Amino acid sequence: MVATTADYDEKSHDGLEFWQFMIAGSIAGSVEHMAMFPVDTLKTRMQAITSSFKTPSLNLRQSLGSILKLEGLGGLYRGIAAMGLGAGPAHAVYFSVYESCKKSLPSNPIAHAASGVLATVASDAVITPMDLVKQRLQLKGSPYKGVVDCVRRVLVEEGFGAFYASYRTTVVMNAPFTAVHFATYEAAKRGLTDSDETLLVHATAGAAAGALAAAITTPLDVVKTQLQCQGVCGCDRYSSSSMVEVVRTIKKRDGYGGLIRGWIPRMLFHAPAAAICWSTYEAVKSFF
Repeated sequence: MVATTADYDEKSHDGLEFWQFMIAGSIAGSVEHMAMFPVDTLKTRMQAITSSFKTPSLNLRQSLGSILKLEGLGGLYRGIAAMGLGAGPAHAVYFSVYESCKKSLPSNPIAHAASGVLATVASDAVITPMDLVKQRLQLKGSPYKGVVDCVRRVLVEEGFGAFYASYRTTVVMNAPFTAVHFATYEAAKRGLTDSDETLLVHATAGAAAGALAAAITTPLDVVKTQLQCQGVCGCDRYSSSSMVEVVRTIKKRDGYGGLIRGWIPRMLFHAPAAAICWSTYEAVKSFF
């Protein structure tokens, strides 16, 4: 007999306390981002480069080869401390809000998507400042010595608002990303099994959800990267944080192709990252 959603809710530890969801989410998010950080660095480098740069844009393999040759393996992990500081708390908020909303709403794809959107709005407020620091440190020739130096200089030179210059874009990007991700994840789980949900099912469903959501939202991710890296290492500076202005500038300068720059590493990041995140999350929940 096909398991009902109510049956699954009992079996999957959805009766946990709020703090337990936070711990599980924090561990899952940290493991996900740490494991996939080198791919994220490649994506940032590819998205930050525009036609105004003196050096030509590189494909994924060329970017990897260039970093390893000129900066060594450490170049792929520059900025990981910032992500470590932001990923844990942000994912703790993300999963706890998601689970709380899922309990309160009817069990259907629309409710799962809505729960995901509410979760991402809350978690983005936590991670956006550290994401800005992380991306600036990832850039080739970054002028910052580390996380503390970057935070201090951004505060002094650009003001506190600079940390949230991309927040609106991040929410607009992550709302559809999360809606597609959670709806696909829940649907994929139902399609993959009619009985017990193993870690392999969670990982496979998560990978499918991550890849689809990443592909759909790549243009907005390019806009976010441009806003967070503006004025650093030759990146263009924009007169405002308007998404429309940035999109128009990118389209005029680089054509429509500029809006999908970095889509391959973005998908290569989110497919395994989502698989790691969901399987880790469910595994940690099982300990409670």
